[in-house]
Amino acid sequence: MYPLQLDVAGKRVVVVGGGPVAARRALPLVDAGAQLHVVAPFLCEPLAELVAAGRVTWSPRDYSDGDLDGAWLVHTATGEPAVDDTVAAAADAQRTWCVRADDAARSAAWTPAVARVGDVLIAVTAGGDPRRAVRLRNAVQTALETGELPLRRTRRDRRGQVALVGGGPGHPGLITTRGRQLLAAADVVVVDRLAPRALLADLDDDVEVIDVGKTPGHHPVPQHEINRLLVEHAQAGQQVVRLKGGDPFVLGRGGEEAAACREAGVPVEVVPGVTSAIAVPASVGIPVTHRGLAKQFTVVSGHEGLDWANLAGTEGTLVFLMGVSLLADTAAQLVAHGMDPATPAAVVEDGFGPGQRVTTAPLSGIATAAQKAGAKPPAVIVVGDVAALASA
Repeated sequence: MYPLQLDVAGKRVVVVGGGPVAARRALPLVDAGAQLHVVAPFLCEPLAELVAAGRVTWSPRDYSDGDLDGAWLVHTATGEPAVDDTVAAAADAQRTWCVRADDAARSAAWTPAVARVGDVLIAVTAGGDPRRAVRLRNAVQTALETGELPLRRTRRDRRGQVALVGGGPGHPGLITTRGRQLLAAADVVVVDRLAPRALLADLDDDVEVIDVGKTPGHHPVPQHEINRLLVEHAQAGQQVVRLKGGDPFVLGRGGEEAAACREAGVPVEVVPGVTSAIAVPASVGIPVTHRGLAKQFTVVSGHEGLDWANLAGTEGTLVFLMGVSLLADTAAQLVAHGMDPATPAAVVEDGFGPGQRVTTAPLSGIATAAQKAGAKPPAVIVVGDVAALASA
């Protein structure tokens, strides 16, 4: 057998039959731009909708000689072997390929099990066993969608673009399917320190990885330079992934990077990630909201210049990111501005990582407890009644 893709756009294709099988054959042909004509005395609902929308023409009768005139391709799915025999013979006589739905062994052409992942088309046949073909198709589709198979282009035949991908709180299994897919197709990966770096091992050897990771007090690559790198590589026609920890739009400067790309005319896609503000507390059993304890939560950058009076009076849960070094000042400010010193608090280090650990204490003593435990970044600080639910 000889596998082949056909461009049917603008070409006459005839489907004989009006039932569900015929509809399954018709829909992808319409999507591919074929000038589709259906011959059948009655139509099932999907086909009737296509006719009503003007996307398909219809002869409301049984098949007759001449119905295939001018057709480039024919599908017959009447459910009546004698009619399908007649249609197939007529197609063969005029040298038009005909797909029979009733008998693959007697068909001149076959439709494979098909799936699309981005601009990749997957077509699978399996020795005349359609269920086997579907299972294989589904397995390959899943592997492509999850980035387990290479999607990266080797020909630069389209514009470069940037994808701001939230990698989640660090565990490689917590990146989204879309993020994993884009990573598998990347030519350049600009990566943060807290991104799921284990995924980098799966990249092709010639994928350029640019490390722009920051540590507390040490920013070797300033933000304006990161913006420049993203734009420069995309304008060179490359597929660029900015792989970040957590979510790119939650205290991750993703908004600045997206703006820089758009200002330079570079297409940018934002892929949300599982934010550590929610996921890391959850990893030790702390829900940021809980019936009877907290109806809301506030996510705060644990740096200086905060509105302490407003934060201290906030109902619900406070979640501080990047605030371990200022924990003593944070706790003191909250208490000084009216928060109960007995409010439960927790520091969760290295969420989902090998060094995951939680330290709990009342707000008035959390800084001392964290110092005694040797707590260090990356860590998430939780203040509120829900912190009392932390598991050991």
